[in-house]
Amino acid sequence: MSGERAGEVRVMIDRQVHTLHGRAMDNLRYIREAMERSSSFTAVPGWGGVLIGTTALVAAALAEWMESPGFGRSEGEVGRGWMMVWGWELPLALMIGGVAMKRKARAANLRLLTGPGRKFVLSLAPPLVAGALISVALVRAGTLEVLPGIWLLLYGVGVVAGGAFSVRVVPVMGMVFMGLGTLTLFAPPAMGRLMMALGFGVVHIIFGSIIARRYGG
Repeated sequence: MSGERAGEVRVMIDRQVHTLHGRAMDNLRYIREAMERSSSFTAVPGWGGVLIGTTALVAAALAEWMESPGFGRSEGEVGRGWMMVWGWELPLALMIGGVAMKRKARAANLRLLTGPGRKFVLSLAPPLVAGALISVALVRAGTLEVLPGIWLLLYGVGVVAGGAFSVRVVPVMGMVFMGLGTLTLFAPPAMGRLMMALGFGVVHIIFGSIIARRYGG
């Protein structure tokens, strides 16, 4: 075989090896992405949920104190202090949950905004946005007594939807919130504050402890 012919054969072999390597890398990338899509999102924070529940109990107690007659508010302003406290509790809870979720995902080498993590976030967000918009409309209408039931119900809807891409205990927690929200909507208005403490406080602490024990912090 001449030197020129041997060079051509070498070039052909190099091209085939390069093509096979590229195909192998594409196959590995496809397998990895398929595994990410089919796997469960396990970065739901356990201890973060416990902390969120703790701050919710503090918020519930503070809201009750601000709504008490001794706080100096007139009768027409009853409900505004409660709304203000829970209005601050929402971004605090979101911040705690986001930070805890990011830390847990980093420790488990998971991606938050790809695969099941992205589906979890995109499923959870719409009911929360809807709840915020409905809240603004109800505050403008001066109808605050239905807010606890709506918040509990829509939060539960979001957790159930996001939990479809997470571990089994997450949608169970969402259904508990939905049940509490439904009961609150049809219960006497005075029960709303207690149900808020029970849901966002106690339920978060219980399920956060379960998640932390079974799936890590």
